Amino acid sequence: MKRKFLRSPYLWAILMTAMVVGFAWVKRESLQPVITGASAPTFSAKSLDGITMSLEDFDGRVILLNIWATWCEPCLEEMPSMQRLYDELDDEDFEILAVSIDAPLGQSDDFGRAGGDLDLFAKDLGLTFRILHDPSGDIQRTYQTTGVPETFLIGKDGLIYKKVAGGTRWDAPVNQDLVRRLLANG
Repeated sequence: MKRKFLRSPYLWAILMTAMVVGFAWVKRESLQPVITGASAPTFSAKSLDGITMSLEDFDGRVILLNIWATWCEPCLEEMPSMQRLYDELDDEDFEILAVSIDAPLGQSDDFGRAGGDLDLFAKDLGLTFRILHDPSGDIQRTYQTTGVPETFLIGKDGLIYKKVAGGTRWDAPVNQDLVRRLLANG
């Protein structure tokens, strides 16, 4: 009788269900969707001068968090509008964090794409906002991105107010107005 019970598909179904529920309970924080209205998850990445930075380093500021790569054509098209927004606002409470997922320079990623020269990329486009590097791609998993570019507008309260998958014109009046409202609230 005991052997028959152990071969029961019902027992295994119950055990598997219990394991899935247990896993979901333990990982419940990391399984939350990263959507508008949610708290922005923390991350860390290195600046171009090698300093490890995290989202907490910018607490109390409005953050435009952009996840991008040098091989991404929409990223290249979008970056100048980000620079224009940054220049237009010129506010110490506004920060652009552009986190590249490129492989390190001289190496290739899992898809065979060569690592980009982030310094040269920023210089060629005249970018003065903060460029960070996360070659591991951890930020993509943390923010549950589907590709690049993907951008999150985070308020001073740490909540995500806008999420954009794909390139956009960040200096468009609608985006400038939203950032200004977030800067005024807080």
